[in-house]
Amino acid sequence: MLLLILPASAQFQFFEQMFNGQQGGQQQPQNMGSDSAWYQQQYENAHCDKYLCPHTLSCVHFPHHCPCAFPAVEDKVEFGDGSMACVSKGGWAEGETARKIELARKGLL
Repeated sequence: MLLLILPASAQFQFFEQMFNGQQGGQQQPQNMGSDSAWYQQQYENAHCDKYLCPHTLSCVHFPHHCPCAFPAVEDKVEFGDGSMACVSKGGWAEGETARKIELARKGLL
């Protein structure tokens, strides 16, 4: 009886590995955590004697000099108070994003 169970057990392990996608004992990469621990560690370990941009960890002289994290799909808009924001490109004309944000700030949009 024991001789019949061992081959069956080995066969199930084979199928388990095949259907779980693990070949040769290779582990699948793990997803990032759902908390901010990794980011906080990167932020705390970043060296900057000026201003450390919170969204890119770039070291710049002033907050409004921070770059956008994804410049290919974001436009940077600088506000008069020294702050800035990165917003999704809308696919419209150059400068249109800044104009729409200014209209929204004035309550006209």
